[in-house]
Amino acid sequence: MIHLLVKKRFKTDYKLNTILIMRKTLLAITLAAITLAANAQKKHDNAGYPFAPVPFTAVKVTDSFWGQRLKASREVTIPLAFSKCEETGRYLNFVRAAHPSDTIKVGGFSFDDTDVYKTIEGASYSMQMYPNKKLAKYIDSILVLVAAAQEPDGYLYTARTQNPKHPHEWAGNKRWEKEEDLSHELYNLGHMVEGAIAHYQATGKRNFLDIAIKYADCVCRAIGDKPGQLVVVPGHQIAEMALAKLYLVTGDKKYLNEAKFFLDKRGYTERKDAYSQAHEPVVKQDEAVGHAVRAAYMYSGMADVAALSGDTAYIHAIDRIWDNIVNKKLYLTGGIGATSNGEAFGENYELPNMSAYCETCAAIGNVYLNYRLFLLHGESKYYDVLERTLYNGLISGVSLDGGGFFYPNPLESIGQHQRQPWFGCACCPSNICRFIPSVPGYVYAVHNSDVYVNLFMGNDAHLKVNGKAVTLKQETNYPWTGDIKLEVSPSGKQAFNLKIRVPGWVQGSVVPGNLYSYSDKKELGYSIKVNGQKMEGSTEKGYFTINRTWRKGDRVEVHFDMEARTVKAHSLVEADRGKVAIERGPLVYCAEWPDNDFSVLSVLVNKKPQFNVISKPDLLYDINMIQTDAQTLSYDESGRLVTKDVKLNMIPYYAWAHRGSGEMAVWLPIDLNATRASLPPTIASESKITTSHNVKSITAINDQLLPKDENDRSVPYYHWWPKEGTTEWIAYKFQDAKTISHSSVYWYDDGPWGGCRVPESWKLYYKGTSGEWKPVDNTTVYGTEKGMSNEVVFKPVTTTEMKLEVKLPEKNASGIFEWEVE
Repeated sequence: MIHLLVKKRFKTDYKLNTILIMRKTLLAITLAAITLAANAQKKHDNAGYPFAPVPFTAVKVTDSFWGQRLKASREVTIPLAFSKCEETGRYLNFVRAAHPSDTIKVGGFSFDDTDVYKTIEGASYSMQMYPNKKLAKYIDSILVLVAAAQEPDGYLYTARTQNPKHPHEWAGNKRWEKEEDLSHELYNLGHMVEGAIAHYQATGKRNFLDIAIKYADCVCRAIGDKPGQLVVVPGHQIAEMALAKLYLVTGDKKYLNEAKFFLDKRGYTERKDAYSQAHEPVVKQDEAVGHAVRAAYMYSGMADVAALSGDTAYIHAIDRIWDNIVNKKLYLTGGIGATSNGEAFGENYELPNMSAYCETCAAIGNVYLNYRLFLLHGESKYYDVLERTLYNGLISGVSLDGGGFFYPNPLESIGQHQRQPWFGCACCPSNICRFIPSVPGYVYAVHNSDVYVNLFMGNDAHLKVNGKAVTLKQETNYPWTGDIKLEVSPSGKQAFNLKIRVPGWVQGSVVPGNLYSYSDKKELGYSIKVNGQKMEGSTEKGYFTINRTWRKGDRVEVHFDMEARTVKAHSLVEADRGKVAIERGPLVYCAEWPDNDFSVLSVLVNKKPQFNVISKPDLLYDINMIQTDAQTLSYDESGRLVTKDVKLNMIPYYAWAHRGSGEMAVWLPIDLNATRASLPPTIASESKITTSHNVKSITAINDQLLPKDENDRSVPYYHWWPKEGTTEWIAYKFQDAKTISHSSVYWYDDGPWGGCRVPESWKLYYKGTSGEWKPVDNTTVYGTEKGMSNEVVFKPVTTTEMKLEVKLPEKNASGIFEWEVE
């Protein structure tokens, strides 16, 4: 209902809220007239990628799958994001920055400005295909506020300017002082430039572009290797990509030079750690490390600067890093970033499922990187990774209706994961805003006389081949079938090569490299016809080439065999040993609770499974469900293992978590040693939980999932962070009176880097008949060992409630994996 209200409100009224209306008396800002260089928008020397993308403005999507996503973005996601920018004070920050005061308390995050920039970027992309005068007027009203907040020399960072004497706690006392740490001044610049360019291209207006140029010029004057300049690099990368793009728009090479400076100085400044990819110079790096979003943005920036500057050392480095990702650090869904600790890449082959981070922004970054590598090398393997990410780990980050978002995208859940309409740190929703409208731009590319068909979706496209107009019309029900029809219509007879990507999943390759492989021994095929005549040939670099003189109305028919396949992971991926995943075409499938009347985490898949594909047009915006025979394992009340034959139903991974909270799994046991039999209910698992620090993760303490050892982070846990040195508590309320004499606690401790340690001490209490809390009379000590069960035995008590009281360490929080009572 909230999304319908937002949609209705946005369509009928783009005016700002009452607070902003009161500020309409802001003095008009006279923007300095900046004339674009004479060579703007023209091809520069060494200007770019050898393979030229066909812009999304030239590709109008007509199919139901992506058409629905684009409509949801246009009608729900973008309006919702603008509404949240109002509601959460993002606009108010600009108003305050125009009228700074030392009484303003600067809150939120130091990068909140970027949510405004990213939403404008997405709206601008959308307006290029679907013009909207009301939306354009609304954006102009926002830009009045943004311009008013800019300082005379171009600096624009509301986290400081609202209250220069007492800026945001991450900002530092001086400009750029904390840039390599947490200030995000250059991150704000990057998203500002990206948004401004999109707005300029969509509207032809200079109001946002001039603001961005002014800030970029401020940065170029302040930061560099000339006398009097500061030598710092972005704490969170994206400015590198943005400045390279600004160079192409303006023709001013200082922006490209600044982007290259940021890359070349990384690893040579005060910041020298893997988290920020500064552990060594970028051209010497060969492993994906640190914060996954920052990393993917930096690698993409390296590709941009390499294409524009001709510096091949960057290309060699990102080739090595890409090889590391696809062979050792890529999730089957295309997600990257294994751990919530630093939102970062893990070690090689460290790919846990339930605790997988796989941030939505990182998936977007993975698409950016693989797209750029294709534009450099022209090989389909990059699109194999891009397509896998796009259809799975990226669009899972936004609900089908466009109004809910995932920050992490795990591959297993017990119900602790739900999409949210917004986040305090809202980078993922606003990033989705700007990405989804750009999807049509990934379908085609051109190189001399070669036209590349990289993605398959219904569309009408208009492109140029050797300066001559060519129209392509694509019809398909992909990703549900492997049949694609292409109508090729040049303006006249024209000879060129149509290069059709044959996906890796057709050719028996899950992903480039050996991280994943098909385990079912099936061999799929494909066929291609032109005007009904079958074409003979083979693929080169993953493409089937049709070389001919094309005439208007020529028809190409492509067929890819599409069957459900079982996938296994490399043996060094501990989390997936003895398990398989199911995929069909580009889609990874998962088992979810609404489609199965048993625990999907207790399933054992048959050794030689057979699959049925069932069309479900009324489920989750029209999907194909996959069904197979399986067994469930469970323990009865006496502890005896029981098996049961079941029909296991699976849905596309992107569509999970739309029908409430519950279990989900991508990787399913096929070997007995990988199974997890369902346990009978316990006193703890059936208890109602109350706590002094109520957060969603509290459900972890009685989920019956135990860590393997002290370093296991793959199962859920609860913690009291950021509290330190306080006394906290958790209580169980039983369904009826129970007699209890034993209790065990598995402590969560993420030292030495995290904020949780085992507690200083702890005690147990039970509720007496008069409602008072009484300490138990323990006969063993209260243990605080990590990585093991800390059991305490006490004289039996009969009660309806038990309480665990914890004294936190003086300078740390504490956490719990599981609290058992019996």
